[in-house]
Amino acid sequence: MDYIRVAVDAMGGDNAPVEIVKGAVRAVQDDHNIKVILVGKEDEIIKELSKYEYDKERVDIVHASEVITNDESPTLAIRRKKDSSMVVALNLVKNKEADAFVSAGSTGAVLTGGLFIVGRIKGIERAPLAPLIPTLNGHSLLVDCGANVDATPSQLVQFARMGSIYMEEVVGIKNPKVAIVNIGTEEEKGNALVKETYPLLKECKDINFVGSIESRNIPYGEADVIVCEAFVGNVILKLYEGVAIALMDVLKSAFKSNTKSKIGALLAKDSIKDSLKVLTSDDYGGAPLLGLNGLVVKTHGNSTHKDVRNAIIQCVTFSQQQINEKIKEKLVKA
Repeated sequence: MDYIRVAVDAMGGDNAPVEIVKGAVRAVQDDHNIKVILVGKEDEIIKELSKYEYDKERVDIVHASEVITNDESPTLAIRRKKDSSMVVALNLVKNKEADAFVSAGSTGAVLTGGLFIVGRIKGIERAPLAPLIPTLNGHSLLVDCGANVDATPSQLVQFARMGSIYMEEVVGIKNPKVAIVNIGTEEEKGNALVKETYPLLKECKDINFVGSIESRNIPYGEADVIVCEAFVGNVILKLYEGVAIALMDVLKSAFKSNTKSKIGALLAKDSIKDSLKVLTSDDYGGAPLLGLNGLVVKTHGNSTHKDVRNAIIQCVTFSQQQINEKIKEKLVKA
């Protein structure tokens, strides 16, 4: 059987290697299409694996003696730490020994390593980081959220087209609605970048461009692909996370305020939990770096085993749907 081979940075993230290894085992248990290659300190990985029952034919270990931390310069770390778990794993993708890479480690190092080791598809100007964010209608793809803070109009157009391919082929949304983040819905609104990009998106025949979207309308799912440069995208993403945490704190305080509210919270607990699932993105474990020669997925630094498991499984659909090949066909040859 031809497995989807996923190289996992076992030493990356706040909860490594415990949650990373557990997530990898869960992925192998839940999806028979996956073979995981755990990259990192072999003795630590073996210790964690000994806790579980799993198909040992579908879990390999590749030893790497070094670890890249969040407080290091991403560029220097990638260049100097050749035997780090991240660099070794990325080289597996570059050399076609793995189909995908997943890490909860340093975002800067993942972006730098993805670009310099795996490399961009020829013809792709920049590779954007594209997480799925929760909305009342499901999920939207935010592209870019952290890789390119000084993007050009032509790059934003490529982001929109790659995002549209991803949402249609991986998430399964036919003819996804694409919008650009703006301070109003009128075509003449926006800064110089948005004003210059808007007509270019409007002229794109291969995307369903619906115009501008204000940030307050993003949570309502008015667009499936949200296009912006990384500075704006990162602000949106961090505000999303902060509001979700603040909302949970407010609800907890309200439920504990008196006896009546405590009883009400107890009675409504299951309904509240189900409703709040709408505001989480746990089912989509990571953000792909689109436009590279191989799949690179960044999951957040404090990822649990569930996040890691979902990030690994997400690689299967990406690979099976041949997203990179479709990006080459639709963007580079256009």
